[in-house]
Amino acid sequence: MAPDKELVEQLKTVPLFEGLSDKELKDVLGRFGVIEHAAGHEIVEEGRGSVGFHLILDGQAEVTRGSRKLRTLGPGDYFGEISVIDGKPRSATVTAVTPVRALSLTAWAFQSLLDSQPSLTRKILLGLCQTIRNSDQPLH
Repeated sequence: MAPDKELVEQLKTVPLFEGLSDKELKDVLGRFGVIEHAAGHEIVEEGRGSVGFHLILDGQAEVTRGSRKLRTLGPGDYFGEISVIDGKPRSATVTAVTPVRALSLTAWAFQSLLDSQPSLTRKILLGLCQTIRNSDQPLH
């Protein structure tokens, strides 16, 4: 499977993007970048502004709120899907436990996408609604 095809398949697993066609997913993917984080690096910090959405491709990261560990993230896990839309401060800190390689979408690239493609925006909003309806746990 080609690398872009694999990344499109991974994006399909994210509720925010699951209603998009392959063509739309490829357009969204074109706005992402692959970012590497060293072990110990805080990828996002609780209370700080949002930079974007992150989908972990490789590595492990720990989610904490205050001094309490909430969970460990690994390949296929993601965070920032709410903050990338509303721009509000992060509700938790995510720290790389091992080197982490993540597919990352900046908030400004995401906003540009939403502004330029109303039909795609509607599908993403429906995905967000589904995420909210299905949430038994705090949003991240």
